Amino acid sequence: MPTLDFKGKQHIYAHHLTVPYRPLVPESTTPPPPRYNISNKTPIDLPSDENSLGDDNLIIHGDNLHALKALLPRYAGRIKCIYIDPPYNTGNEGWVYNDNANSPLMREWLGQNNPVDGEDLERHDKWLCMMWPRLHLLKELLAEDGVIFISIDDNEQHHLRMIMDEIFGEENFIADFVWNSTKSITNTALVSVSHTHNIAYTNRIDILKKNRDNFKLPALLTGFDNPDNDPRGPWKADPFEAGGERPNQMYPITNPDTGETFYPKKGNCWKNDLVKFKELIKDSRIVFGKGGKGRPQRKRFLWEAQERGLTPNTWWEDVGTTAKGTTSVNEILGQGVFQNPKPIELLHRIIQLTSGKDSIILDSFAGSGTTAHAVLALNKEDGGNRKFIMVECEDYADTITAERVRRVIKGVPEARDQSLREGLGGSFTYCTLGSPIDIEEMLTGTSLPAFSELAAYLIHTASGISTDNRDLTAQNEDGLFFSNNTTDYYLLYEPNLDWLRSNEAMFSEAHASRISSNNQTTGRRAIVFAAGKYMGQRNLTDLNITFCQLPYDMHLTE
Repeated sequence: MPTLDFKGKQHIYAHHLTVPYRPLVPESTTPPPPRYNISNKTPIDLPSDENSLGDDNLIIHGDNLHALKALLPRYAGRIKCIYIDPPYNTGNEGWVYNDNANSPLMREWLGQNNPVDGEDLERHDKWLCMMWPRLHLLKELLAEDGVIFISIDDNEQHHLRMIMDEIFGEENFIADFVWNSTKSITNTALVSVSHTHNIAYTNRIDILKKNRDNFKLPALLTGFDNPDNDPRGPWKADPFEAGGERPNQMYPITNPDTGETFYPKKGNCWKNDLVKFKELIKDSRIVFGKGGKGRPQRKRFLWEAQERGLTPNTWWEDVGTTAKGTTSVNEILGQGVFQNPKPIELLHRIIQLTSGKDSIILDSFAGSGTTAHAVLALNKEDGGNRKFIMVECEDYADTITAERVRRVIKGVPEARDQSLREGLGGSFTYCTLGSPIDIEEMLTGTSLPAFSELAAYLIHTASGISTDNRDLTAQNEDGLFFSNNTTDYYLLYEPNLDWLRSNEAMFSEAHASRISSNNQTTGRRAIVFAAGKYMGQRNLTDLNITFCQLPYDMHLTE
């Protein structure tokens, strides 16, 4: 398969692997309990039993590269729908490349011209360097049959397709859904561009095809009635003709009431062969128009339409425009707050197409918060329990992104839509990114992560396991914090340097004896993380225990 080479690729090829893990720090919950301050300007001291992410929606303020890495331990392989709207790299945006790449050569190159603008002749290379590690992390977060949509215009569409083929696999390309994003004509341009690309890929096209009924839009459930009191319920008459001339589907059909004989129109054939047609007649599935004198039609019942849904096409002109998106944001936040936001109808379409009522939807270029708005609106509409994760690096993450979501949750009195006036309901936790889990800082006690964050980081790093966003705590005196079908995971740890220097932090024979007894009962093996141990690994291996040492200097530091 051809691959795309670009300046800096060799330096950022594995950059996503070197990004430090930074825990998510909840600052407040919205709507807040009465004792909470609605402002997210400064961290709020949450009660210990609530100082966790739980299973809430998330809005994260911080670098999206670091935020995506922070999400991995809890969400890897669980995101059903990802939508991103990255910089289009038109030359007018002035976006900044701020990834802390390790290469001195790359840092020097980036420092020569940053932010990236239309005068930068290497802006395409820099855009690709920015996208590459983020797409790798997004791929890790995406479920096997999940779908990622990326909005882009013609400036980078061709480059994006090539790096998506390389990262996700050419075979996992689904389609380029072309959105008629503007209806107005720019008379001063040589060509007035009226479309935006929405490139869609999955992780495993074979699984998505196997579950293809999940990749459907809700059926248009209008025009169904039951004039003949069919016990199977309301139905609609669909044409019995299809395009193409298949010899075994060109037979004559006679109307039993009028005696008139029908053949397919030129260039068409009947939808089924004669054997299937006779089965449909026997099952009272064929009708001849409302008056019984028309051409043959096939009954399609309401319940069938609900189950089957509609196959999407690649031309979208019924999902709003950027102008409509602007009108919506103006209605919620006031005039001129945000430029060119996506309309809620576009995200409504994408979410309906790719996810179920309990799915998690991620947007790591959150902007004005349209994705979160669409999730809440869909939940209100169909009683779903979808969750959103929004990431925004700009300072307006609080004042625009989160503020829009606060208002649509509580209600916008001036809104034209009744459900928006009443409020869509829901809640979210506003987070920032904590200090990186850094070995040297842990050794000195400068930065000691909470038990739950360290446990999630360790289990994902060691085994690639996502802990399903649960809060990991020590379940017994031996530090058991997670179990699956084959393994129990233990961590002896407190975020206290004096404790970590004490004998309590050491893995002892007593710990090993209790864990070994549990192994014999459950048939599982054990992996233990601790600052040190009083037993050799050879003896522990006999007990079906694998010991993984936290930085040994931590225990020895004076």
